[in-house]
Amino acid sequence: MTPILVEMLTHSSGRLSGGTETLDSKEIAILCAKIADAKKAEDILIFDVRKLTSITDFFVICNGFNERQLQSIASEIESRLHSHGIHGVGIEGYTNGRWILMDYVDVVIHLFDREMRHFYDLELLWGDAPKLLWKPD
Repeated sequence: MTPILVEMLTHSSGRLSGGTETLDSKEIAILCAKIADAKKAEDILIFDVRKLTSITDFFVICNGFNERQLQSIASEIESRLHSHGIHGVGIEGYTNGRWILMDYVDVVIHLFDREMRHFYDLELLWGDAPKLLWKPD
């Protein structure tokens, strides 16, 4: 993976820019999926919800085996994005560790345990959104 340097961020036209390289919301979503994958998350999906809602551009949804793994995934995403100058506006559910929601404005990450993912079934709720292919087969 190519290192990304972002020194100062400005928000315009769905792009976070600064430093020597810029990341748009799609690239941030893919980066989050790759980080979750490296931490052994399961069933990682990226939904492009730009045409369905104005609250965000992409949902990254995945699940893990237990609270500790989900917290580890969340911490790694937060740390890696922070190292690129990308800061979230909020994280909910970290302490409980059954459904961790990470809000990066244009990208929202949902980390579930299996039971909570099945219960809330965001795939059904956002089923009209196209899925973004992020991992080569």
